[in-house]
Amino acid sequence: MSVLVNWEKVNELCNEVGQEDFDEVVELFLEEVEETLGHVGQEGRCLEHDLHFLKGSALNLGFVQFSDLCKVGEAAAANGDGAQVDVAKIQLSYQESRTLFLGERATQLQAS
Repeated sequence: MSVLVNWEKVNELCNEVGQEDFDEVVELFLEEVEETLGHVGQEGRCLEHDLHFLKGSALNLGFVQFSDLCKVGEAAAANGDGAQVDVAKIQLSYQESRTLFLGERATQLQAS
């Protein structure tokens, strides 16, 4: 099983922007990803574009497995195999990563 969250990346970003700005980045990330996931794969949407956005967003915040699944899906969509993309698996990976991330962040904030 691959790593869900790259904590080194998370801590690096937090240290770079500061705690207050990091909290805003996380809030914006969660809102945008959840909005995109709400319509990914729907008719009239560009699956490749949505997965590209999700991949980059996830990678920036250290959601490794989620980003990897989006990367595979993006490549499949680019090759005309969008029907083969397991959107449910991508959504599940996001939910698992989000739960782990928010739980660990709460623990870290309580400890500081």
